[in-house]
Amino acid sequence: MTRLQKVLLVLLIIFVLIQFVRPERNIENNPSRYDIFHKTDQPTEISAMVQAACYDCHSNRTAYPWYASVAPVSWFLANHVKEGKEHMNFSEWKLLDKTQQLHMLDEIKEVLEKQEMPPKSYQWLHDEARLSAADHDKIINWVKQLETSLN
Repeated sequence: MTRLQKVLLVLLIIFVLIQFVRPERNIENNPSRYDIFHKTDQPTEISAMVQAACYDCHSNRTAYPWYASVAPVSWFLANHVKEGKEHMNFSEWKLLDKTQQLHMLDEIKEVLEKQEMPPKSYQWLHDEARLSAADHDKIINWVKQLETSLN
């Protein structure tokens, strides 16, 4: 066995072994009663857009693609979802007080106006998350209506 073959064999063994180190999954089977869209009269179009573009990282209900089961990709995705939920979690919206909700709405407007969300890297693999300029405007207008209703 050549040196290169030995190195490749060791790398293969390491790759197989790391598959047993699985991060916790962000899967809530039932929609949260604290979700921003739970039992509200929010527009269906807005709900669908926000859920398609934001919920994998900003809710308790991530829809995992097949490659999310392969380490080290699974570790990267778990960390990405964890960080996303730390910034904003639509599944826990109704647990926030009015001041926190208003702050989150400002954050949503800001990232949409700067077109920072959803991230380009996410959009490459998720066609449904690609929002047009008109979609951004619709969500921003919805956010402004929510702000008005909270004030």
